[in-house]
Amino acid sequence: MKPIKVLKARDLGAQFVNNPNKMVGQDGAYSIPLKDKCLFFFGDTLIGKRTKGESLWYPGGVPLGPVDMTGIGGLEKMITNTALLVYNKTAENGFTDFKYILDESKQLKQLITLEEDEDHNWDRIWCLHGVAIKEKIYLYWMKIRMLEEGEPPANFVVIGSGLAVGDVKEWNFKRIYKNGTSILWDETDPGFASAVCYPEGSEYVYLYGTKNDKSGEHHLHLARVKPDEIEMIDNYRYYISDEDGWTDDVKKSKPVFEGMPNELSVDYNEYIGGYLSVHSLDLTGKIVARTSPTPWGPWSKPVEIWKIIPTTKIEGPKLELLYAGKAHPFFSKDNGKTIYLTYIEFEEYYPHLVEIAFE
Repeated sequence: MKPIKVLKARDLGAQFVNNPNKMVGQDGAYSIPLKDKCLFFFGDTLIGKRTKGESLWYPGGVPLGPVDMTGIGGLEKMITNTALLVYNKTAENGFTDFKYILDESKQLKQLITLEEDEDHNWDRIWCLHGVAIKEKIYLYWMKIRMLEEGEPPANFVVIGSGLAVGDVKEWNFKRIYKNGTSILWDETDPGFASAVCYPEGSEYVYLYGTKNDKSGEHHLHLARVKPDEIEMIDNYRYYISDEDGWTDDVKKSKPVFEGMPNELSVDYNEYIGGYLSVHSLDLTGKIVARTSPTPWGPWSKPVEIWKIIPTTKIEGPKLELLYAGKAHPFFSKDNGKTIYLTYIEFEEYYPHLVEIAFE
């Protein structure tokens, strides 16, 4: 297995800025390969216009608070999860050929909608990762509840995570339920799936979920399930260790590594000859890579492959939060010698694309 060494890196800038849908900011940006294109799944998405030089999170210099951002400043609407299709086969010139998934009124569509007992001001369904299997698309998601106290981005609590299933024709997604609830993993469990890895020809779909310990540090846990059983939550198994194997009790799972935020990517990289994980290193602005011979480890120590330098010019209060680093293997070149990653700078608030070539 090759060690991680960066030969060269190239900043390709903020993506999806020039769009016909008045989309002026979004985060998340998980990619899910389809047969001839790639689905991107996003979290909070803003529609309308931005006030030049002003923070989205401090409109008029005042902290945003917990409310839905619809109608605030120049914003017309906030959608808590959206998606688009990218038709580029490579990302070397950025994502230039894309179309957002729209609803019947030709507006950006929320793929996983709120249910009757969920309030749009307080409850949000954010994107996690997903996977396409045969004609179905599976999207994992996280439910959070906004808090009346506190300032963004820390003014919420996690309720849990779940799974929704849909198809590529109608783009209508239904939540999977267990014991009367769509929260399949509660706030004390790892949040599956912060990353999904389904190597070609694999017997299992591997799902990574993050969990905070008492100190606030994120730890990464691992589940697996056979692809034709992905909707059968009782059939998921959770990794403990090489010695103790796998368990059907998520409470007994043990972490495979730590130090990443909630989002990351994991895929098999043929050039490296092993599994590659890309993630932000906590909130330092560093994006790092790790390698492993198996989906569960042993994982190497993180190696820095990119350092984010914020460039957005904001007058007054602002939030310099750097997060959501992850790779997009659909667009890799030369068997993974060159990869493409995105991250989010909170004030820029677009997926920012970087090309990394390994030695």
